[in-house]
Amino acid sequence: MTTDLINNIRKKTVYKNPLIHCITNPISINQCANGVLAVGARPMMAEHPQEVEEITQVSDALVLNIGNITDARLQSIKLSAQTAQKNNIPFIIDAVGISGSQLRRNFTNDFIRLFKPTAIKGNYSEIYALYDEEYISAGVDADEALKVENVSRTAIKLARKFNTMVLASGKTDIVTDGKTVIHINNGVAQLAKVTGTGCLLGVMCGCYLSVDKTVSALVTACAVLGICGQLSETEKGNGTFLINLMDNLSVVTDFQIEELLKIEVKNYEED
Repeated sequence: MTTDLINNIRKKTVYKNPLIHCITNPISINQCANGVLAVGARPMMAEHPQEVEEITQVSDALVLNIGNITDARLQSIKLSAQTAQKNNIPFIIDAVGISGSQLRRNFTNDFIRLFKPTAIKGNYSEIYALYDEEYISAGVDADEALKVENVSRTAIKLARKFNTMVLASGKTDIVTDGKTVIHINNGVAQLAKVTGTGCLLGVMCGCYLSVDKTVSALVTACAVLGICGQLSETEKGNGTFLINLMDNLSVVTDFQIEELLKIEVKNYEED
């Protein structure tokens, strides 16, 4: 992870503030749009099936989230992915809630096989559910019984199986392309107390993928959100924390990132 990605998006003379098309969870859509703006990109939150192909075609990255699904939204996700695939536009699928819903699990598995996303994102339970069809977890929160080492190995297998990158988010964020595995140990518990920070991480991944299609984009998103979470922690309450978070995403400096960054490159033997 380098600060170059952060600065490239912020400097509109270089990348003209990349346009990020987000078909995301309406529960968190406001945070996602503001988060994209905060890091220096431009959000477009269109999801009608009759317009998503046009919008994706002129976008610099696509973020797809199945957190709150409808028939129309699932149709739009497929149409947008097809357009991104055809035009070599990077895109990420956020597999929200698949560990507790057969509909979501089936859709996501079929989607990945058909469209081959640039990256797959989920929490520990969601990533594990993509690997183990028998695994079930209630709700959208990660199963605390799943350990970092086990999820890391699972993420590697998924990345190799689908020839893509995988991000498993949790207390330690795990990023892999099937070869390199990186652990990001930034962040605070208060991030999990505000609805939509997982969705926010997804759209931030889209922002950095728009300028770099490697694992560096995913690592950067995890690190920036985690560090800004650390800078935003407050005893005043979750509302103040969310405001602080948006402020810090807008103004975090290279020095703060370099000072607080905690990442490890891990090596795992072939299974």
